[in-house]
Amino acid sequence: MPPFETPFVLMILWALIGYGLGSIPFGLILSERLGLGNLREIGSGNIGATNVLRTGNKGAAAATLLLDALKGAVAVLLAHRISGDDAAQLAGLTAFLGHCFPLWLGFKGGKGVATFFGILFALAWPVGLACGITWIVAVAITRTSSMGALFAAALSILWVFALGEPRMFILSIMLTALIYWRHWPNIQRLRDGTEPKIGKP
Repeated sequence: MPPFETPFVLMILWALIGYGLGSIPFGLILSERLGLGNLREIGSGNIGATNVLRTGNKGAAAATLLLDALKGAVAVLLAHRISGDDAAQLAGLTAFLGHCFPLWLGFKGGKGVATFFGILFALAWPVGLACGITWIVAVAITRTSSMGALFAAALSILWVFALGEPRMFILSIMLTALIYWRHWPNIQRLRDGTEPKIGKP
C-alpha cells in the first residue's frame, strides 16, 4: 500500500465518491432504455455485461462492459489527480464495492469484473493489460467468462510484482478476494460442470 498522506476527511470523501460512481448500474439502465427486459429476470439475474449479452444485444453488452470499467477508472483518476495514490486506491476499492453492493439496489449488484479491470488500468495500465490478456486467454480456452475472471484476479497478485507495482499488492489481494466471493456460485457450478458458456442462457 502507498503511504497514507491524504487527510482523513478527504479519504472519507473519496471513499464516498468512489462508492457513488461504482454503484451506477449501467447494465440495468441500458437494458431498460433499450427495451431488453429486466436483467434481474434474465439468465443469472446479474447486472453486468455477461448477463446483458444474454439478451442478445452485443452492443449493449459491450457498452455495459466499457461503462462499468470507466466508472472504476474515473474514481481512481479523479482521486489520484486531486489527492494522490492513497486516495486513488481507496476510491478504486470503494468503486468496486459500490458496483457489487449498491445501496439503491438493496446491496445486490454485479460481480465487479469490468470495474476491476478499469481500476487496474487507471492505477497501472501494464497491470491492467496483463490481467486483460489473462482473461482473454482463459476465456478462449474455457469459453467461460467466470474462469477468465477468476484467473485474471488471482494472477493480478503476481502481475503487480512482475510489473514493478508492489504498492498495489494489498489492493490486488482485496479485489481478488472479493471477486472470488462474488463468484462463489460460479465456482460451485464450475466444480459441478454446469457453468454456462459465453453466449448461452
